[in-house]
Amino acid sequence: MTDQQTNPQTDPQTDPHADDAVRERLAAVRAEVGKAVVGQEAAVSGLLVALLCGGHVLLEGVPGTAKTLLVRSLAAALAVQTRRVQFTPDLMPGDITGSMVVGGDRELSFREGPVFTHLLLADEINRTPPKTQSALLEAMEEGQVSVDGVSRPLPRPFLVAATQNPVEYEGTYPLPEAQLDRFLLKVALPLPPREEELTILARHAEGFDPRDVAAAGVRAVAGPDDIHAGQVAVQGVRVSPEVAGYIVDIARATRESPSLSLGVSPRGATALLRTSRAWAWLVGRDFVTPDDVKALAHATLAHRLALRPEAELEGVAVDQVLASALASVPVPR
Repeated sequence: MTDQQTNPQTDPQTDPHADDAVRERLAAVRAEVGKAVVGQEAAVSGLLVALLCGGHVLLEGVPGTAKTLLVRSLAAALAVQTRRVQFTPDLMPGDITGSMVVGGDRELSFREGPVFTHLLLADEINRTPPKTQSALLEAMEEGQVSVDGVSRPLPRPFLVAATQNPVEYEGTYPLPEAQLDRFLLKVALPLPPREEELTILARHAEGFDPRDVAAAGVRAVAGPDDIHAGQVAVQGVRVSPEVAGYIVDIARATRESPSLSLGVSPRGATALLRTSRAWAWLVGRDFVTPDDVKALAHATLAHRLALRPEAELEGVAVDQVLASALASVPVPR
């Protein structure tokens, strides 16, 4: 049991030091995850930002880049429950949300699916048909599932960390724009550089078991109350009219790009506002700067863009188009 579970939480609005204490505990989560996961700091930060915003994350990386280990380690450091679903072509919506079953007394009762957790790892989400993919939409957007006409709330916090493989296209079902838009962030997990890979091998040579994060020394340093307090604190981060205008101008620049058939919607602009505020708070500021916006722009916006067919044929990448859009917008001083 963590300290924050044994001691009453202080109210950030009455204790001026409570905000800093919550930030320090959430910052300590990164160090705990690092005991099991080598590198991938950007992915850890992305997951924390998503939790502070009440959003969800799409993790993209080839097999073996510690996606599952990352989510398990984060759950252990935050003292929250996590479950994993392997998405396959024969997976049904009820396998995720739950279903009505007949008990021994011949009465119908609801059996919860794996979505009833704090951190849901949706592994290889693009390997299941769209009907099953869409079963997550209500859960991700509303924080509830409806079965047999009854809406059932999910635990708080609730985060979907979905993974997809960027190189395997056979047997996959591309996520539709509507579902991609439900993910607050898309974070790439790159292959590690040589020094980090040597560290990984050394840990395994010493007996590290990726299925046992407790043995790696990962301990709970924060909890659901800290996440809630952080979410409240993020709402107090100031955004100047100039920075808000900068976000809007970036979104509008993508809509005017000749290489894109789909630019950033107003929902995407508000997502960038939310992630920028969360990042600013995590690094210790109560206001958003243009650098915060630029730091989160690619992870927040790139997956919301769609290239024109002719641009794809020319080998244009979404990240290149987004970088050009960012460069075309004057940075407020």
